[in-house]
Amino acid sequence: RNVRNIMFEETEDLTLYPTEEFQKWLDSFKANDRVALQRINARLRNMTNGHFGQTRPVGEGVIESKIDFGPGYRIYFARRGKVIVLLLLGGSKKTQSKDIERAKEILLKVEI
Repeated sequence: RNVRNIMFEETEDLTLYPTEEFQKWLDSFKANDRVALQRINARLRNMTNGHFGQTRPVGEGVIESKIDFGPGYRIYFARRGKVIVLLLLGGSKKTQSKDIERAKEILLKVEI
């Protein structure tokens, strides 16, 4: 398995750019999902410092970051240059295969 913890040695903070689909996924969490949202937001904060957690490339420039909580949340992202991270999509283990394919489609359409 090609799973590893990735840390990029950047001196400046990375900028995260969520796609509309990623933002919709994040907004879909209800008030009773507060703990899940806190875990996801913690991962996003860590990503701005170059700490991506448990990750693996899933093809065509898309990287999956796994959050070991609840249904096994995933954040799909891509790097652009030294300081830009595109947040493509979020999902869970249950929808993983579909999410990976959708993240690849989104990446093809994103311009930055």
